[in-house]
Amino acid sequence: MQHTRCAWVSQDPIYQDYHDHVWGRPVRDKQELFAKLCLDGQQAGLSWLTILKKQDNYYQAFHSFNPQHISAMTEQDVERLMHDKGIVRNRLKINSIIKNAKGFLALEREGIDFADFIWSFVSGQPIVNAWEGKHQVPTTSAASEAMAKALKKRGFSFVGSTICYAFMQAVGLVNDHTVDCFCYVNQNA
Repeated sequence: MQHTRCAWVSQDPIYQDYHDHVWGRPVRDKQELFAKLCLDGQQAGLSWLTILKKQDNYYQAFHSFNPQHISAMTEQDVERLMHDKGIVRNRLKINSIIKNAKGFLALEREGIDFADFIWSFVSGQPIVNAWEGKHQVPTTSAASEAMAKALKKRGFSFVGSTICYAFMQAVGLVNDHTVDCFCYVNQNA
């Protein structure tokens, strides 16, 4: 059966599977949220499909996105990763994951659960939009601006408003499936 998908989805089966089973589905696990935020930051200047195809390599390179293990990474680890063809070999992006792990742990030390922190920008409930076409879907919002500002204040990097909005879409803080997409209907039934 042929499904109508959001217009941004290509014919690539990896992309279709991501759209159909992952994108826009609410994530409440703090470590999964952390991983997805880091991966969205890696996308800056690239297509999401590029990162999606390298996702398994990122999990291997960054200790399954365990913030404790990542925060202990050294400059020697960064140098090693600069030669890892399985990830984007950009020093700023590699270091951003380490910085983000330290920010995550700092929040936790303050007694702030990362998942609660992230979901606080939408008052704990997904924002359900009703866009008729991809031209209507924004790239930022007041919530993504607030999230970006709060994350940067806490030492995170590669978390600008556009990256935060893409992250919010990916982890279901915002449902931006267009109304003609079968996922929009399924998620709001």
